[in-house]
Amino acid sequence: MTHPKPRRLQPLAAAISAGLIAMAAGGSARADKLVTWEDIQNDQASTENVLAYGFGPKAQRFSPAEKINTGNVASLTPKWSFSFGDEKQRGQESQALMHDGVIYVTGSYSRLFALDAKTGKKLWSYSHRLPDDIRPCCDVVNRGAAIYGDKVYFGTLDAGIVALNAKTGKVVWSEKFEDHTAGYTMTGAPAIIKDQKSGKVLLIHGSSGDEFGVVGRLYARDPDTGKEIWMRPLVEGHMGRLNGKDSTTTGDAKAPSWPNEKDGKTKVEAWHHGGGAPWQTAAFDEKTNTIVVGTGNPAPWNTWKRTPGDSLYTSGQVYIDPSTGEPVGFFQHTPNDAWDFSGNNEIILFDLEKDGKKIRAGAHADRNGFFFVTDTDKLTARDGKINKPTSLIGAYPFVPNISWAKGFDLKTGRPIENPGQRPPQPEAGESKGKTIQVTPNFLGGKNWNPMSYSPETGLFYIGSNDWSEDYWTENVTYKKGAAYLGQGFRIKRQFDDHVGVLRAMDPKSGKIVWEAKEPLPLWSGTLATKGNLVFTGTSDGYFKAFDAKTGKELWKFQTGSGVVSSPITWEEGGRQYLGVASGYGGAVPLWGGDMADLTKPVSQGGSFWVFEIPQSVADGGSDKAVARAD
Repeated sequence: MTHPKPRRLQPLAAAISAGLIAMAAGGSARADKLVTWEDIQNDQASTENVLAYGFGPKAQRFSPAEKINTGNVASLTPKWSFSFGDEKQRGQESQALMHDGVIYVTGSYSRLFALDAKTGKKLWSYSHRLPDDIRPCCDVVNRGAAIYGDKVYFGTLDAGIVALNAKTGKVVWSEKFEDHTAGYTMTGAPAIIKDQKSGKVLLIHGSSGDEFGVVGRLYARDPDTGKEIWMRPLVEGHMGRLNGKDSTTTGDAKAPSWPNEKDGKTKVEAWHHGGGAPWQTAAFDEKTNTIVVGTGNPAPWNTWKRTPGDSLYTSGQVYIDPSTGEPVGFFQHTPNDAWDFSGNNEIILFDLEKDGKKIRAGAHADRNGFFFVTDTDKLTARDGKINKPTSLIGAYPFVPNISWAKGFDLKTGRPIENPGQRPPQPEAGESKGKTIQVTPNFLGGKNWNPMSYSPETGLFYIGSNDWSEDYWTENVTYKKGAAYLGQGFRIKRQFDDHVGVLRAMDPKSGKIVWEAKEPLPLWSGTLATKGNLVFTGTSDGYFKAFDAKTGKELWKFQTGSGVVSSPITWEEGGRQYLGVASGYGGAVPLWGGDMADLTKPVSQGGSFWVFEIPQSVADGGSDKAVARAD
């Protein structure tokens, strides 16, 4: 293999000591109020807490808070900063939660901190004891936690999930769900949903590990005990579980979309190690009682090992009945994905008003460079069909110079591929195939970093990247715990003046309304607020605020390390606050080719920052959004 490999990870110390910089004093956190499903259900409408990854079941990342707005955001200042401490820095990709005066933020190497929201004082911390042979493909990151009742939940890099007492940090239960030596991990935040049919609250989480040839799986657990209720594999033909017993296969049991054991005898390697891991956080469509989650790339990347067929149910969005774990709908963004475009990026549920009609829709900005709008009612219909390509409403390019496809056919829901963009397989006697250039590259027009949607402006805010790659196939054979790609690459920049671009997109027209360019890749999530603001972070260390309507940059603050996390906001005592983790890392410095060289000057770090408007400004300024002269 000639592709770049992740750097060797350092073993985890037995104990963690956390540093603290408290810039304000006073106040105490309670952490004794129980979180109900109704609280989570109402998360997006509330400004008091942040109880879900994505700010509620629809995952819109929008807050109705407006005390910080375009008229006063220039006065935003740090209130306090907390250091995650010791040598375990690397990428900090967490979205924090805030409940009852306590911030819960995960850190690299499977750690979780509980902090007093007023002062930054550490209330407790938990460090998961990791084995030395973990196999995360894309840094030792953790993207966040879930909270319900008196517990907080988060995943671990050795393919486990842990429930902690929210007040004390003590372990309530811990479940290891897969073999980490095969490449299974968990980096995404779990989700809490309520099955409308049974009335049961469920903890939903996925697995990571496509790059090692795992079979991706989605799980539902009892949040009180950790007991598995069901498991759903996301490669066609693999068997699911319900209440500890085999249930049904995903799709057709004969897996016709994969090269498979058609004669019942010959083992076909790729189908056994097919990818499809749902490692991002699920949304939940309450109206139809359906879990909505993206599925990962097929394995191996080398498309010729999986041809012919579409490699269902990878690189798309899948809709799951929470009562049984059965799939009810699927739309594939990249059939027989040859480029590791995957399909994990979040699906945001929203109401689309188009041609005088209101459509319940899902929005997804894919690594393949297209922004998808799909019909949620069609995808959630219990009609006996899973694969539903005609659910596509629109597929709009949100990055320039997409090379692999010219667009999508709305009648069939399939891409119109450009010839010569599937890397050719090696010729006889050769170890690698002919190099071609592909745009966007496998890190994508947008990667994991979640976008946001503002019902106020009707726009989506996407942290995107303009880059390409040299791409070639390689011979590959599965070996447990080894990279299972069959592809080599070198990532390149497209333009001299920028790589990252914050873009505002109109889902009705597919037009980009405004954009703000950044010199380094964008790897941070976005947050939209009723104060007509969009917040995001940059790889060179800035936390920034933009006018949501115009894209004008209104404020920035240097955090000391790259910001590759997702910001939050909340109100307490009549004032609004913002929080964000800082600490550079993630996939770019590990896999990024020319981009890795570009970001070498960025310092590593690990800290959480909270910002406020000074009381003097808050007392004298308007709480309504006003235009700024500068």
